[in-house]
Amino acid sequence: MSLGIFFLALILLMLVGVPVAFSMALASAGYMIAMGTDLSMVVQRMVSGADSFTMLAIPFFFMAGELMNISGVTDKIIRLAKVLVGHFKGGLAQVNIVASVFFAGVSGSATADTAALGSALIPAMVKEGYSLDFSAAITVASSCVGPIIPPSITLVLYGILAQADVGRLLIAGILPGLLIALFQMGYTYFYSKKMGYPSDPRATRKEAWAATKGGVTALMMPIIIIGGTMSGVFTPTESAAIAVAYGIIIGFFVYRNLTVKQFYSSLKKVGVDSMNNLFILAAAACFSWVMTMSKAPEHLVVAMTSLTSNRTLLILLILLILIIIGFFMQASQALMVLAPILVPVATAIGIDPVHFGLIMVVTLTFGGCTPPVGSMLFVVNSITKMGFSRLTKAMLPLYLPLILAILIITFIPQLSLFLPNLVFGS
Repeated sequence: MSLGIFFLALILLMLVGVPVAFSMALASAGYMIAMGTDLSMVVQRMVSGADSFTMLAIPFFFMAGELMNISGVTDKIIRLAKVLVGHFKGGLAQVNIVASVFFAGVSGSATADTAALGSALIPAMVKEGYSLDFSAAITVASSCVGPIIPPSITLVLYGILAQADVGRLLIAGILPGLLIALFQMGYTYFYSKKMGYPSDPRATRKEAWAATKGGVTALMMPIIIIGGTMSGVFTPTESAAIAVAYGIIIGFFVYRNLTVKQFYSSLKKVGVDSMNNLFILAAAACFSWVMTMSKAPEHLVVAMTSLTSNRTLLILLILLILIIIGFFMQASQALMVLAPILVPVATAIGIDPVHFGLIMVVTLTFGGCTPPVGSMLFVVNSITKMGFSRLTKAMLPLYLPLILAILIITFIPQLSLFLPNLVFGS
């Protein structure tokens, strides 16, 4: 009864608009009062939950992405993507997808990806004859790789919540992110062929060299993060700090377009964003403690296995839960609520925690491009002014390759686990 009231209170608080962190903390406190637990435990769990060296990676990754965005890497990434795939059928649409992959390695944020690339590429695509609907839709869909390819703030959050190896998680995101991009490129090729969309002439050697020089400087950040983590030279948290140092060097001394005023503004913005995330993580630690003490995940395992003992059906049921929750909550917020509940369930049915992290992040990120609260939809709508319903309708064909990629990532664990097992051992 107390557990049922706890979940009801959590849902009601979120439905009336109480921030997720306060909803989890208040519901947890209510459960502790009902069970006769000293309320000082709320503070203890929140403090211990926030006391984590790994958490430092979150503000560092935020800051690194912010510095690179201010430094003007967007144009250099687009230019490099044009050299690589601009001559494919549907040239600018292919550039949009590949640039999203590159940008993911810089920002680690789907909304930052959407805003930066959408502002530059959507008008250019429309000017070259692409429909506004397709231009907007492919920008939204391609941004889904942002939280998957390292550096990924969402995967770091999952690692903290699930007590999984963050280094393995970051490396695990590489192949699934590339798979999503390849599926989108395949769809774009056939759709562009059908619609007669243009492609750019193949770049000359001189153009390719100029684009590569500019692009490699920007892409050294993910190379530092991935290379350092894979080689074991430094931890993910240390790699995030080094990425910030690299961003400072690039902005002040290489590109020379980062000012002290911009740097200070970035520090303030990142400070606020980071504190929001860290406060949610502190509340999530309290929530996780309640989940452990109440044995809610064990009850959920029993309930789900009583419905069916078929592992495939259980996994599909988990995917359905993630997709439905993703419709109504942002990925990071949904992760805070669902990870403490579903990770034990996934472990009980034999899913590796690192693999399950990719399943959760990819599926919840899919919610970012679906109504009613899809953050990437809102960003692109603010750029195009085309209307939310029209944009959603334009997205419908692009949901198919995304769902197909989710299913492949879910049911082929080695796609996520191959690189981590290769680098760190199984």
